[in-house]
Amino acid sequence: MTPGVLGLAALAGVASAQVWRSDRGDGTYANPPLNADYPDPDIIRVGRDFYFASTTFANAPGLTLLHSRDLVNWDIVSHLIPRLDGSATFDLQDGGSYRHGIYAPSLRYRDGTFYVAVTPVGQNTRIYRARDPKGPWTHVALDRQAFDPALFFDDDGAVYLATSIGSDGTITLHTLDHDVTRITASRVIYYNKGAEGSKLLKRNGYYYLFNALPGKLALSVSRARALDGPWETRAQIDDTTGGHQGALVDLPDGGWYGFVMRDSGAIGRVTNISPVFWRDDWPVWGTPDAPGRVPDRARKPIQGQRFAEPPSSDDFAAPTLGRQWQWNHNPLDRLWSLTERPGFLRLHAAPGAHFWWARNTLVQKGQAPRARGEALVDTRGLRPGDVCGLGTLGKYSAQLSVVGRADGTRALTMRVTEDRTDGPHVEVRVPAQRVASPRLWLRTDMDFPAKVARLSYSEDGRRFTALGGTVPLMFDWRTGTFQGVQFALSCYNPAGTGGWLDVDRFTLSTPPQ
Repeated sequence: MTPGVLGLAALAGVASAQVWRSDRGDGTYANPPLNADYPDPDIIRVGRDFYFASTTFANAPGLTLLHSRDLVNWDIVSHLIPRLDGSATFDLQDGGSYRHGIYAPSLRYRDGTFYVAVTPVGQNTRIYRARDPKGPWTHVALDRQAFDPALFFDDDGAVYLATSIGSDGTITLHTLDHDVTRITASRVIYYNKGAEGSKLLKRNGYYYLFNALPGKLALSVSRARALDGPWETRAQIDDTTGGHQGALVDLPDGGWYGFVMRDSGAIGRVTNISPVFWRDDWPVWGTPDAPGRVPDRARKPIQGQRFAEPPSSDDFAAPTLGRQWQWNHNPLDRLWSLTERPGFLRLHAAPGAHFWWARNTLVQKGQAPRARGEALVDTRGLRPGDVCGLGTLGKYSAQLSVVGRADGTRALTMRVTEDRTDGPHVEVRVPAQRVASPRLWLRTDMDFPAKVARLSYSEDGRRFTALGGTVPLMFDWRTGTFQGVQFALSCYNPAGTGGWLDVDRFTLSTPPQ
């Protein structure tokens, strides 16, 4: 397809994938561009191309990078980190790494090279780099931790890294060498109570420092003629008017847009984009007719670009996993395959006492407002003790699972795992009940406005039986995953060894209301 303005009829002809369409096909868009959990955004422009780096926590591969030509239609370019390293928790040891891992990346570009600064929880800050955004990416580790780092290249060639943490608000500026490999000096440049998530940019002789204020769910901007100040600060927007962590990106025509994340319930933290105009060298979110808020709907920043979106449905015919998939932690690669049975994803039973601690759970993001994930599976490879199926991963993880029995039969069960401060609690909603057919359709419906999920199954793909009642959909940064609820394909055995589950296909669609 050649680039061009997509009308509504053209949009309707695109094969269904995401359940949310930001591009309305009439030259406008609706927020958010991606109605899913893409938090802690950093967006840059390189020529006509926009790139968007986002948090992924313990998911592997880690640190998602997306691409767009208009800030509305995005697709996944790559994940920078094939396997997370530096901590046994990434391998689900020593308590695992849910709520930790990789977050708040800072994305920049200089002289043909992309750079990403990121601080894995409990480790020193890393600087990743690549000539091609598809990779391969290499990295160096600095000699300290910089919380929510903000990488910045100044006009004179100097390289800086700003950092602050919301429990304090002291903003430290590290100077780096030209090769971006080590810190050469550090100094405090400002104090903004509660500030974190810093972003630095420069315009018309002013430095602009954007900071999230998590305690207020608000965004502030500070400006100064020099990095050492004096700084003056103004409130920008908050979660009631659009979001609380982000900054600005310039357009090829000289205009500006803002990007900002907003806490959005069980779907997680979504990223909005907004027109921005300038008044007395201060950025103002929105338009002159409606200043101070992110619009629900607006004219697209750049017209005429073709429709794009991340993949979601998958028939597993490709030799590699689709870009939409990640594992709950680093996988055991010997226990999954796309080649043992071509056209199927084979999940061998991974070790795990129960679902929350099981290896090799394959996930992709839930999507608002409502999404249906359906997996067609072949259970003939199951062995006694195997627990394999489809469901949700989040604060409450509901799994519709087929269980292998000692007599060679298979049974269906529904279990809910709630992560609590005293550890995961498992509730069996439906005791194991025998199923005759080895070929099953497993379905998970997520209704984010209602904050519930429903699980059902079928032996013929037409008549579905609901099991276990509704399950809560919830976002909780203290327990759970610190992410929006995800679809999850899993296969594990508490004994550590077992058989396998073959997944023929996974389909994402919008359920009827």
